[in-house]
Amino acid sequence: MLFLTTLFQQVDIEEKIKNAPDNGYEIGVFIGSMLPFVLLVILAYAIYRYNKKKIDK
Repeated sequence: MLFLTTLFQQVDIEEKIKNAPDNGYEIGVFIGSMLPFVLLVILAYAIYRYNKKKIDK
């Protein structure tokens, strides 16, 4: 379900930056586009550490 919603929410970042009112908006678009990736990496690492500690016991 989540995959389908992300397909429909594809955003053209270059178009948003071109129409940006100021530099602050560009920074916000960049952070907003990177945030989901960063959160997934943190979640994957947390799961990895949890399972590694579980196996080492």
